[in-house]
Order: sequence, then C-alpha cells, then structure tokens
Amino acid sequence: MKRLNALVVDDEPLARERLSRLLQEAECTVVGELGDGLALLQWLKQPYEVDVIFLDIQMPGPNGMEVLAEAPACPPVVFVTAHSTYAVRAFELAAVDYLLKPVFEDRLAKCLQRLRHHLIRPLSPIELKTLLPPPVRFPIRVGEGEIFMELELITHFELEKERVWACRGLNRYLTRWTTLAEVEQAFPDDGLLRIQRHLLLRPRMVKGVRPTTVGRIKVMIAPKVELIVSRAMTPRAKECIRIVAV
Repeated sequence: MKRLNALVVDDEPLARERLSRLLQEAECTVVGELGDGLALLQWLKQPYEVDVIFLDIQMPGPNGMEVLAEAPACPPVVFVTAHSTYAVRAFELAAVDYLLKPVFEDRLAKCLQRLRHHLIRPLSPIELKTLLPPPVRFPIRVGEGEIFMELELITHFELEKERVWACRGLNRYLTRWTTLAEVEQAFPDDGLLRIQRHLLLRPRMVKGVRPTTVGRIKVMIAPKVELIVSRAMTPRAKECIRIVAV
C-alpha cells in the first residue's frame, strides 16, 4: 500500500492535531501543518513533494479555495469543512473529495483509498471558483433604506424589544426580523445556538471559552467581547463549540 505524503492546513490547532494524528495512524506521512491561507500560498511557491493537501475552507484572510485559485499549480486537494454547502458542491465534481468536521476514521479511510487509486485529481482555478458558493446575505436597515450584510461577518443575533439586531462583536445592525425564531428559520444550516432567551450565537465565531459562575461559561467572540451562556445551555454550548473546533 502506497504511503501518502500529506499537508494539513487548518486555522484551528486542535483540528490540525486531530487530522494529523488520524493520517499518521492510517500510515500516511504528514509533511507539514499550516494555519492559514497566506501560509499555504507561500508554501505552494516553493518546490514540494506531497500527494494531497487536506485543506480547511473557512480560515482567516483568504479562504482555502481563494488561495488555490491564485496558485499556478497544486496537488490534489481534499476539502475539510464544517459547512455542508461546500461538501455538496465538492461532491458534484467527481474528482474532488471532502471531509466534514469532525473527521472520523472510516470516512478518512475511504478518502485515502480514492487518493491511492488516483480518483482525486488537481482542479483548475475555474473549477475551484465554481465550488465556492456566493456569500449568504441578509438585509439590514440603514436610514430609510437597506443594505446587505454577509452572514459570515456576524458573531451573534440579539433580541431587544421585539427587534433583532445582527451583531459583529460590539457593532450592531438592525434587521427586519422581530424574533430569534425567524433568524433560525432563515439559516437552518448555520448551526445557530440559543445561549440566552435573547441571544443567538454562531458557535464557529467563538474565539475562546472561560468559566464564570457555577454552571455557566463565557464565550469570547471578539477581543474583550464576551457573552454569558445560560446555565441550562452551557452543556450544549460546550458540545457545539467542541464539535466546531475539532
């Protein structure tokens, strides 16, 4: 059985460590680990000998697909993502494979088998661009009109006096919605989590967690910006944040 040389690119240290460990247990050689798209772009400019790049899509700065679209040449890529939308688009191209987070041994084994049988090939920049879906946007109120905000920029939603505010850290933007249930219905695949009766969190935007009063935690969503999770929702919040991180 051919021993594959793999590069792991993910901005989450725990995710990198987990995937690297699974690859080594599957008799692959991990030649390196990178933490963002810019590091990958620099790496691709140097001579390299790898059989596959395991690439997280959503990372700080340019995302994984944007980096590959700029690279003059690239080995086969397996996308690693928490977003089912990307997975569906990747699966539509027969030459592409993907792993949904958290990655499990049986799914990784099938992926490695495809790689060893050369069923995954490098993609052209044009093919890569077709995989990237348009950003999810929603209207926010500005003066007498509205503009569109990208969901990926939002850390959480807050309900106040029958008005829903979309928040980016401390910045708040008034939306059309009047209940948090309407937000949940609008984005059913985003993994939104109700951490208080008036707060709806996007777990993938959490930067850190620390304990507070007994049975509760605070989640950091931006430098010096924290949200308190209710006692009832703390176990669920810990679980969701762990799943996003691994």
